[in-house]
Formats: sequence, structure tokens, C-alpha cells
Amino acid sequence: MELKDYIATIENYPKEGVVFRDISPLMADGNAYNYAATEIVQYARDKEIDMVVGPEARGFIIGCPVAFALGVGFAPVRKPGKLPREVIEATYEKEYGTDTLTMHSDSIKPGQRVLIVDDLLATGGTIAATIELVEKMGGVVVGCAFLIELDELKGREKIGNYDYKVLMHY
Repeated sequence: MELKDYIATIENYPKEGVVFRDISPLMADGNAYNYAATEIVQYARDKEIDMVVGPEARGFIIGCPVAFALGVGFAPVRKPGKLPREVIEATYEKEYGTDTLTMHSDSIKPGQRVLIVDDLLATGGTIAATIELVEKMGGVVVGCAFLIELDELKGREKIGNYDYKVLMHY
């Protein structure tokens, strides 16, 4: 299946000069959505995953069906103020300033093998902060999976030596 057929391209969104890759058509097509999730599940099968972690919001959309198929839990990564219990934080640099991500402080148990799933790998800031959060709790990141990588933004450099899978490159 050619997954790029299910990605909408929107020029100059959310601001001038940006090309937005919209996964909504992929999610709207049951076969394409299932195919994408299954590809990530196949990547993760032999990694003995204990937990899937996904940053908001589209990491939830991709990560939850993957966790369900693997028979493991899902832990959300959210922006500050969105989680009701004690959290840990990781702050990362953006093009113009910083951003912070949080997780419940008991989301990951020491030694748990974690797969991080998100829709898009762009600059790598979100994924680097997510890795930091997992490792602060003693989790072991055994892989990262993305629907899309924007190659020219070089986000893979922030992943370093972590194993990862990408379904589509732009």
C-alpha cells in the first residue's frame, strides 16, 4: 500500500513557508490506518515492548492502536498542565524559544522496554524530550516509530543511536 496516497499536503500552514503533512485522510481510511499501525507493530514485535509512549496529540492516535495490538499499555506525553497527578518534565529548544513536555512520574517502571510512537519526525525536539522523560524514570527506549519523517529537518540527529522506523519520507 502506498501510504503517501493518504497524506494531504497543505501549503503555507500553519504559517507562510511551511508545508503541512496531514494524516487525517490516512486515519479516515480504515485499511490505510490499519496498514500503518500494523507496519509499526511488525517493527516492534521482536523488541519485547512493555509500554508504548506517545506525545500529544497525534502520537496518541498512532500509539494507542499499536499498544493495543502489542497487548501492552500506553503512556501519554502531554504539555504542562494537562496531566492531573505528579509529573516529570523535559524542556527542549525550538526554533524560537523552548517548549516543555510532561509525563506522570509513575508512567514507566525502571527497566521497562519502551517504544515511542509519533506521527512525525521533524526537528527531533519532541522525540528527544520524550526519550529524556522515559529515561528519567528508568525506562529503556528500544525503538521509535513514525509515520512520516521530514528528512531536510534532520530530526534523526536528535535520536542518535536509538533504533527507529519511518513509514514515509518527505
